[in-house]
Amino acid sequence: MIDFTFYSPTFFAFGKNAEAETGKLAKRYGATKALLHYGQQSVIRSGLLDRVETSLHEAGIETVRLGGVVPNPEASKVYEGIELGRREGVDMVIGVGGGSAVDSAKAIAAGIPYDGDFWDFYDDKKTIEKALPIGCVLTLAATGTEGSNSSVITKVEDNQKKRGIGHNLLRPAFSVLNPELTYTLPAYQTACGIADMLAHILERYLSNTPDVELTDRMSEAVMKTIVNQGRIAIREPENYEARAALMWAGMVAHNDILGVGREQDWSSHQMEHELSAVYGVAHGAGLAVVFPAFMTYTLEHDLARYAQLAHRVFDVEPDFGNLRGMAEEGIRRFKAFLKEIGMPLTFAELGAREEDIPMLASRVYLTNGDLLGFFQPLSRDDIANVYRLAL
Repeated sequence: MIDFTFYSPTFFAFGKNAEAETGKLAKRYGATKALLHYGQQSVIRSGLLDRVETSLHEAGIETVRLGGVVPNPEASKVYEGIELGRREGVDMVIGVGGGSAVDSAKAIAAGIPYDGDFWDFYDDKKTIEKALPIGCVLTLAATGTEGSNSSVITKVEDNQKKRGIGHNLLRPAFSVLNPELTYTLPAYQTACGIADMLAHILERYLSNTPDVELTDRMSEAVMKTIVNQGRIAIREPENYEARAALMWAGMVAHNDILGVGREQDWSSHQMEHELSAVYGVAHGAGLAVVFPAFMTYTLEHDLARYAQLAHRVFDVEPDFGNLRGMAEEGIRRFKAFLKEIGMPLTFAELGAREEDIPMLASRVYLTNGDLLGFFQPLSRDDIANVYRLAL
């Protein structure tokens, strides 16, 4: 295990009707006027936005609304939110909805007190030094942004550039998690969330750091729970216990408690970012296509780790004289699970094209000098080969 720091200050209100606590929590963190940031119309039709706003008003907190966040949230809406927030003098930003609304809220919270262009943070030109407090009322178990330090934004006008950042000032002050709010999600969105959670854990699990049994075992337990409870949630969308397990697992998967003390990879996320930026696909669906291909491509790098994953998470019988067989069967079962819950497995199912692979590979943001990732660092030719395995 390597040395680390870990900071996770978010207050979580979890359970039925938890959204009624929003006003009390916002007041605890000093809000007097909050920007409510949300997506399309679902939070309005369901009455959730009104309930949140009522809770805030009862706590003596004024509100300003800004809707219109789209999946793969865009910089144009962030600019709009920054301008509105400054004009209205808000002192807190609350994302109401799924990960896109919360990621966009985080970007607005960092942009309001900054004199320059908020995109400087996402383009590696500046580091965040100040941000407004952030709140979250979650309606989708997926991205883990409700407990993480990360945010991902797409700048359409800059060649569909999609970039993510991580900074502890982006961790929400509080997050409201009511599993009942996820009951009405389409099965496809639920499945995308499941794929996203598993990917967040695997990006940490596929590591070259030795002596990480504790976080290995924790990661395996959370992944196995996601697989088991994910199947139930797809079959029984109003099963509270399954939805509750998934909602908390999504947070645990990405607040980094599973990643401390170990080198992390994040190759598959960077490769997927280009698929969702170029084709507009759901992030979880893109990960369902990319991750098994990445695993297959890097199989020889650490057969023992892949065999361990296969045995502990996907119940492959141990055969320590045939680690390759175990590892390959684990990937097969992973793909079978993704297919079972309705996820795509190929480029064609995403609408991605083979002839675009050179362009996609050229766009991927490299995280390790002139290479991508750390588990088995990839050149641009390697990246193209991973994409081809997903054909």
